[in-house]
Amino acid sequence: MDRGFYTIMSAQFFSALADNALLIAAIALLRDINAPQSYEPLLKLAFILSYVLLAAFVGAFADSMPKARVMLIANTIKIAGCGLLIAGLHPLIGYAVVGLGAAAYSPAKYGIVTEYLPPAKLVLANSWIEGLTVGAIVFGSAIGGWLISPAVTHFFTDTTVQMVGTHPGQVLVYSMVSIATLYAVAAFLNLYVPDTGVDHKPERADPVSLVRDFSRCVALLWKDKLGQITLATTTLFWGAGATLQFIMLRWAEDHLDIPLHEATYLQGIFAVGVAIGAVLAGRLVSIDRSVKVVSVGIAMGFVTCLMTVVHDPIPAAILMTSVGVMAGFFVVPMNALLQHRGHLLMGAGHSIAVQNFNENLSILVMLALYAGLVAIDLPIDAVILLFALFVSASMYGVRRWHAWNLVNHREELERLLAWAAEHSQQPVESGGRHPHDPHRPPEA
Repeated sequence: MDRGFYTIMSAQFFSALADNALLIAAIALLRDINAPQSYEPLLKLAFILSYVLLAAFVGAFADSMPKARVMLIANTIKIAGCGLLIAGLHPLIGYAVVGLGAAAYSPAKYGIVTEYLPPAKLVLANSWIEGLTVGAIVFGSAIGGWLISPAVTHFFTDTTVQMVGTHPGQVLVYSMVSIATLYAVAAFLNLYVPDTGVDHKPERADPVSLVRDFSRCVALLWKDKLGQITLATTTLFWGAGATLQFIMLRWAEDHLDIPLHEATYLQGIFAVGVAIGAVLAGRLVSIDRSVKVVSVGIAMGFVTCLMTVVHDPIPAAILMTSVGVMAGFFVVPMNALLQHRGHLLMGAGHSIAVQNFNENLSILVMLALYAGLVAIDLPIDAVILLFALFVSASMYGVRRWHAWNLVNHREELERLLAWAAEHSQQPVESGGRHPHDPHRPPEA
């Protein structure tokens, strides 16, 4: 890998680092203004709303100009969102603006790697992306917790009093400025991302054509006998994962007596577990056996129930690591199979857009449900049990769905899985195979 690749990775890391730190700081800001507790999951909902509403358009926007410029524009929008929070705008609105930048950033983030590197290096590049993503979650959550900790906020206050002679007022403003600085570092690095030399001329730019084409891709992947199972699994997983992020924070405060700025470490521990599970899955699960790991998702739901009986930090850390390992082990193979089918059916770019749309729509629905449970003051133990049983029941439903497909379409599924196993190690180009490629298997 050359310097250009490392510049791309560095820019992505700082942007993701700020994303994860900002969520914690925004939660603290809501609490500082005495907002209802049900507003906290609505933060994430406001953030990913743009992913759903603009799913048909952000891909075309990313393809309309060099990806480095798209990333620069997206990080500038994120800085503007932080500026609105600093200016005193309601956290839900300011965080929604940051989400707009993140939605524009996502297709450029993945697309530039495909444009910049030859196919033979894409596996290594994706391992870098996944590793840095986990690192950004771990360190971003830790930075967010550190920025809102009493020691740091008191330091900001004392420094302001000594320099200006008056109390700074809203001390969390300093946290927002620090996070905006991280976005600024990412934007600065975007200036040095090399030009990939790709000609950016989207085929269609009118909204009607974009929506029609996107709708066709969504329907195509949901009708595919392998695509529908993998898409259902990853959609449910990311909705559940976003909800668990907030459940963990409330559980840590209620069960473990850990304040918010320390509870963020549990999110980092969970992310480390996901990384371990992902590595194990990569070594132990072949792509043609990916669907079998749905059983791990069922078990993960039941293990999550143990959160209701854990009251000490060390057992809590062990439990969160275990749940993370199970999550990484079952979602990574399913995601690989989903990308494989999506790549063949419609090309990598469209496939990622469809996947993002469905997964973020799931997050919207599940966070809205969780916010409703919080609004009616349902005890955290009851919320955990409902969440855990939902995960197990939905994963069991997916497994039964696949079993039904096997009964009615066994030969077709076996042929597609065998083809996936045969070609899983062969590098492919980013645009997908030509519809008339004789080596392409028939669509399920």
